Amino acid sequence: MVNISLIEQVSVREKAVAFTFDDGPHPVYTHQLLETFRNVGGRATFFMIGREMEVYPEIANTVHHEGHEIANHTYTHPDLTKLTLEQAGEELQRAEILIREVTGKTVKCFRPPYFGVNDDILSLAAERGYQSIGAVNGGAKDWDNPGVDHILEHTRSTVKPGSVFLFHDGYGDRSQTVEAVRVLVEEMAAAGYRFVTVSEMLANSSDV
Repeated sequence: MVNISLIEQVSVREKAVAFTFDDGPHPVYTHQLLETFRNVGGRATFFMIGREMEVYPEIANTVHHEGHEIANHTYTHPDLTKLTLEQAGEELQRAEILIREVTGKTVKCFRPPYFGVNDDILSLAAERGYQSIGAVNGGAKDWDNPGVDHILEHTRSTVKPGSVFLFHDGYGDRSQTVEAVRVLVEEMAAAGYRFVTVSEMLANSSDV
């Protein structure tokens, strides 16, 4: 049996990292994050909720047209481990259909809400062609609004080539996240890092 797990770190030969954002799109914070990455010529990955895409389709379109990746974060943001496998599959499929309508491409990456996974959910995602994505900076807990300094401290300690970082652009006040990401991106750009999508980083993995 193939060992399937959440991918938090990718082996790469260059100084590249992947910033990811969950729970959007959002009419304020998504645009602010796009501006940050525009300033450094970088790309990010947005794990969007299907239901939010239906509310803000034009923002999803903007994210795609600016070269960022849109990935699957389910349709309604449930804990998939509390659903039947059929229901979990439906959550993935409904979101996938919406993403494909925007991008015209196969959806490659998935992140389970609340990191709620077990072997069955990971296998389900793999069967649908997904890489299941975790993150190295879970201690930042930006979803709890712990303060910009806390987010910075618990992300800086995880910075190295191939790191996948988790932040949020939806559900609540994300101004702390936006400010912390702006600082981190400026610091990493100055240190010579490139900002790539998760799929790009996986494609360039030295393990492949």
